[in-house]
Amino acid sequence: MRIAIFEDNRKFRESLEFAIVTSGDMELCGAFGDTKNLVPRISALQPDVVLMDINIPGMDGIEAAKQIKSAFPKVQVCMQTVFEDDDKIFSSLCNGASGYVLKSAPPEDFLRAIRDVAGGGTFFTPSVAKRVLTFFQQQKVEPDFIQLTTREKEILKWLVEGLSYKEMADRLSLSYHTIHTHLKNIYEKMHVNSKGEAISKAMRSKLV
Repeated sequence: MRIAIFEDNRKFRESLEFAIVTSGDMELCGAFGDTKNLVPRISALQPDVVLMDINIPGMDGIEAAKQIKSAFPKVQVCMQTVFEDDDKIFSSLCNGASGYVLKSAPPEDFLRAIRDVAGGGTFFTPSVAKRVLTFFQQQKVEPDFIQLTTREKEILKWLVEGLSYKEMADRLSLSYHTIHTHLKNIYEKMHVNSKGEAISKAMRSKLV
């Protein structure tokens, strides 16, 4: 897995670099202290996962995530931050982020987050996951009628729980391609374009 880091705190950036280069299954392809020339940098590096700080010089990390997902849909973005504010959490999700890790988390959480989002899943620091769940449990049920098959509901539930495509495939003894096809059909029925939107709508509509 090719990983790019956008983090302005030099010491924290270097600690992430060390965790990645010693992980055994990841390659550090770039590390930056700002978001200048973001799209050209991503185009040149071709990372699988971007670790993005929210409060970073240049455009903020949330807008950066939006630009990355718009220009490179297959690149997964994981936010790293000291903020637990609801607005920052949900803005990150709505702009395409697949993970949200607090900087106070141990290094192994960052590596797990990278692996989970790279595999098609999601990752939240536990305290953030609780806030996401609480928020959606308090929302009114949307009136949309979304007809999913039993298998699609099962896969959607696992997507919300953060399972990767590979983990879903293993549980169902199906191929990665088949899981991808199911999720494509789910997105079309739900009228969404990303995992974050699918998770948000699934929980608001009480589909899982």
